[in-house]
Amino acid sequence: MTAQPTPKGAWKITFLLFLFMLVNFADKIVVGLAGVPIMTELKLEPEQFGLLGSSFFFLFSISAIVVGFIVNRIATRWVLLVLAAIWALAQFPMVGTVSFTTLLICRVILGAGEGPAASVAVHAIYKWFPDEKRTLPTAILAQGSAFGVILAVPALNWVIVNHSWHYAFGALGVVGLMWVAAWLVMGKEGPLVQTVAMAEADPRIPYLQLLTSRTFIGSCAAAFGAYWALSLGLTWFTPFIIKGLGFSQNDAGLISILPWVFGATIVLLTGWISQVLMARGMSTRGARGVLGSVPLIVGGLILATLAYVDHAGLRIAVLVIGTGLSGSIYVVCPPMLSEFTPVSQRGAVIAIFGAIYTLAGIVAPAVMGSVIQHAGGLLEGYMTGFTINAVVMVVSGLLGLLLLWPNTERARLMTQVGQPKFA
Repeated sequence: MTAQPTPKGAWKITFLLFLFMLVNFADKIVVGLAGVPIMTELKLEPEQFGLLGSSFFFLFSISAIVVGFIVNRIATRWVLLVLAAIWALAQFPMVGTVSFTTLLICRVILGAGEGPAASVAVHAIYKWFPDEKRTLPTAILAQGSAFGVILAVPALNWVIVNHSWHYAFGALGVVGLMWVAAWLVMGKEGPLVQTVAMAEADPRIPYLQLLTSRTFIGSCAAAFGAYWALSLGLTWFTPFIIKGLGFSQNDAGLISILPWVFGATIVLLTGWISQVLMARGMSTRGARGVLGSVPLIVGGLILATLAYVDHAGLRIAVLVIGTGLSGSIYVVCPPMLSEFTPVSQRGAVIAIFGAIYTLAGIVAPAVMGSVIQHAGGLLEGYMTGFTINAVVMVVSGLLGLLLLWPNTERARLMTQVGQPKFA
């Protein structure tokens, strides 16, 4: 078959969705960045702050699944618009005097709005790129998360240090509304949608078969470990730098950029290497499955050495490199799932995948908070928490390495449901 050309305007939409994910992760990071001032003002114990970090994910998965089925029928353009508007409006209550309960509720609402974001954005961008050209735009989309932190952290930290953490939330609300206005004017639906002829050639596979396939399970397991690291980074990295290692809020703001700079590099390299390997004839088992799983295992092993390092700078380096390597898995999982999922079911499958692996966001911050509060000392608590993170990463990476076989999944699934194999 002749490869499909990339439609005109695809890279403009990619850039807008990159900005969408940038705002998305700036919203996520603000609580961790302002963690010490928030804990001080609201007099929160570590377990309470861990609960605050986890609260963002209370409705995250449920919302992701519901909206995932909605985007099978409604244009992603309008769904993205509504989601971004929810994010923006959820920030403004924090501008004034706020209680812990109000902050908690707003984070739950924000999480409900952001839960479907990544999967809907991926589904939207796949309407602009054929399968063999999707890994790089997926990597660029993932960079929105890194740059959301890289660009937002210095700006938000300046607001926190010189004004108040309350105004940092307000600034994010204003930026969110700016993206809504831009998307309303320039956002479009991709032309690579399923036609009647495509639907006839792409028969429906029962969701039970899709969701119990080894590649789907492997993707969820591997991404769960990576997201455990990411959610700890969002909630606990800056407090660790300040309270665990003794840096100031101002210095911690600059240091907090490092994991995201390194992670951005890893994600872009993964996307580029994956497409190069596929262009040279490597199967997607190697160019996607192995390429995403191995860095996760290596990162976990590096992170496991954190408790045995004494120097503050080396501890930061170990934490940055260990957790940053896990980002490879985010680039390869959605393309792997799209390899064997019919287009009419892709939005829901990618959303369910996102809903499952982001459950780590509920567990990880709360576990860290509990470990810190009940440890013999503050630093000991952090070390134990990050060691747990390392174990989760290694186990999830090994499961990914064992289960990710996207190149043979389609044929196997079609045989199970009694359909002829596709070439």
